[in-house]
Formats: sequence, C-alpha cells, structure tokens
Amino acid sequence: MTVAVAPEQDGARLDAFLTSVLSGHSRSQIQRLIKDGHVTGSIAGLRASTAVRTGQTFTIELPAPVEAKVVAEDLPLEILYEDTDLVVIDKPAGMVVHPAAGHSSGTVVNALLFHVDDLSGVGGELRPGIVHRLDRGTSGVMIAAKNDAAHKELSRQFHDREIDKEYIALVWGLVQQGRRIDHPIGRDPADRQKMSTRARRARSAVTRVTAAEHLRGVSLLHVAIATGRTHQIRVHLSAIGHPIAGDRTYGGVHRRVANDVRAVQRLQRPFLHAARIAFTHPSDGRRMEFASPLPADLQSVLDDIRDRQSPDEADA
Repeated sequence: MTVAVAPEQDGARLDAFLTSVLSGHSRSQIQRLIKDGHVTGSIAGLRASTAVRTGQTFTIELPAPVEAKVVAEDLPLEILYEDTDLVVIDKPAGMVVHPAAGHSSGTVVNALLFHVDDLSGVGGELRPGIVHRLDRGTSGVMIAAKNDAAHKELSRQFHDREIDKEYIALVWGLVQQGRRIDHPIGRDPADRQKMSTRARRARSAVTRVTAAEHLRGVSLLHVAIATGRTHQIRVHLSAIGHPIAGDRTYGGVHRRVANDVRAVQRLQRPFLHAARIAFTHPSDGRRMEFASPLPADLQSVLDDIRDRQSPDEADA
C-alpha cells in the first residue's frame, strides 16, 4: 500500500507517521518493517528516525502473516509450587522467558507448556501465563498464571506495587545498606539494545539496597525494587558507579582485577539472582512467599572471594 504525508504530519518521524496511518500495527512492528526494507520512498536509506515532509509518498509491503506456534518442550524446570491458579518456578540462568526473534525455542514458555496443562491465555500465543519477566542471564523465582482471572489479579498486584521482590547482586565497589536509587529509565539514546537513566522518554523506577556485605573490592547486596523496568537493577547500579560483576552490557566486566576477587572472571553472566518473591494469592487472599538459594555458579564465586578475605576485612 502507498500512503502520502499530510500537512499536519510534516516533520514527523517516519515510524511515527506510519504508525498513525497503519491501524493495527505497533511502532516496534513498523520499525522492523523499515529496517527490513519493506518501506520504500523517494529518499534512499530510510530509517525509523527519517523526518517526513508534506506530499512525500511511501510504499509499504506487508509480509504475509506467519502463524505463531509455540511448541511444548521437555526442558528441565524446577517448580517450587503449583495449584489451580498459578505456578512458581526457579528459572535457570541462560533461559529466555518467552519466544521472540532469535529465540523461538528453549524458553520458559516452551518448558511451561510441557509441564503445565492449563496456562492463562491472557499473554497471547507467545506469552501464555507470563505475568512478569527476568532477564535471560538472571536466575531465580518467577510466577506464571494458570487462568485468566489469576493472570489479571497478579498483573494488578505488580502494577500497584503490592508484590515484594528481592534480588541478590554482587557489585563493584562499596555500596551502603539503605541506598535508594530513584532514576527514571528508558531506552538508551545511543544504543537501542540498552536501557539508560539518560533517556529522553523514561519511566519512574526505584531501587533500594536493603542489606550489604562489604568484601575487598566488591559488595554483596540485597536489592528490593518497587518497579519492574527492563534491566532496572543493572542500569541503576551501573548509573551510580557500581555495575554488577559479570555484566558485559553495563560495564561490569574488568580486564584486570585484584587476586582477592579474580573469581569474578569465571562469571558467564551478571551476578544477579531473584532470591525472593512475596504476593497475595489471587483466589483465597493468602500471603505467599517463595525463595531461591544462590545457584552453584554464583555461590562458588562468592565462596572463593570470601575465602580470600581476612577476618577483619569482611563485614556484614
């Protein structure tokens, strides 16, 4: 189809203009069409940020829709609790939560479809039962809903900040217990694959350090978040100069480290673990709490660092 730029749309970004005239397509979908060359016009090298001018025309080729099918896979998945309304799992590091570009299989959803028969359909074909997410490299406790009513109630609790979430992170430098980080987070203006506290369009985000163990060169933190923005803990700790050890995206990998903490060089992912979650049962109102111990890869690094501390150098 071909569309023309009206006077009131002069100067708009190409992706914003096309989103306004193509009903049923999100801005991210439009950006993908532009990137993949499905949008053409009189200007060469079109980008999502290209400014459009009155009278210009653009031709959009809409690829035929591909039916999305998520296949149940017999993947290892530790289930901490399950009833007729929900399931609580201990997600391993390295597992993506739901299928997306480049990850059509091997996800938490693929595993849940195998282990659980009646996931909520609210999340759609690709995200059945998913109420919240953890980053691929983050391990720990997650909730999935098994019916639509439970899905809506748990989603409300997340939205209204009624769910307690606590993470364990090993960061570079000295961070004090009680530290509060209150910086809005949005897409990094220089790298769309990252999040940033410098974004022009940002959403509120609050992170609190509830406990800290100081080791030579690093701190082991217990972190609570009132919001659940993408990469929130990683971005916030990096923004205050204390990135998470092993986090390549946000500055947590150092080429040279002291012998006391050289165990961090074994990390294949950020030292970040969702250790505890507490919520109200969506049907009967019980307050429920689930915890996950540090997995072996993180615990071994921590043990090595602690072993290298003299008794008067470590404090809790």
